[in-house]
Amino acid sequence: MSNWIIYSIGFLAQILFSSRLVVQWITSEKKRKVITPTLFWSLSLIASFLLFVYGYLRQDFAIMLGQSLTYYIYIRNLQLQNQWQKFPKAIQWFLLIVPILIVFYYFNNNKIDMTLLFKNEDIPFWLLILGIVSQVVFTFRFIYQWIYSEKKKESTLPFGFWALSLAGSLLILVYAVLRKDPVLFTGHILGAVIYSRNLVLIKKYND
Repeated sequence: MSNWIIYSIGFLAQILFSSRLVVQWITSEKKRKVITPTLFWSLSLIASFLLFVYGYLRQDFAIMLGQSLTYYIYIRNLQLQNQWQKFPKAIQWFLLIVPILIVFYYFNNNKIDMTLLFKNEDIPFWLLILGIVSQVVFTFRFIYQWIYSEKKKESTLPFGFWALSLAGSLLILVYAVLRKDPVLFTGHILGAVIYSRNLVLIKKYND
């Protein structure tokens, strides 16, 4: 597959990720507090799928790992907002099953191709480790948010979510520069600004 198609998929995913942040940011600025609109989670779900495909086409395990850990958390937040039930049943099943089909597709002779995952000549092992650590930190924000929201019985984005978002985003920016990945770099530059602004909003209106 040509590079322009691969990068187009990646940039489309980042545009959707950035759009969700802009929507959330504008909504929060209007309300003078951090708000999580339903569109935030819907855009997250679509973008996550596209970025997973991008990671697969780039043979970048770090990207694939990050998206596979958050996909179903996006669905759970839609459920907490009572929006998932509004999706047509066919769409619900499609979104639930597709990631599983991708996993099956990724199997090669009933075993994962470890060479494809960990021996990409374009990614030195130390850089792969940095990428994985960056994605784990960035992804943990949604695990934290999920646990927090389950306790509150509502979908919300607490201070810890934005702190982990900023830390993970800065790490991924370093990885993107070293990996020479314009898709990751473009997405996380805007993200870092919005994460910082949300931290300011929370501190300002919660004190």
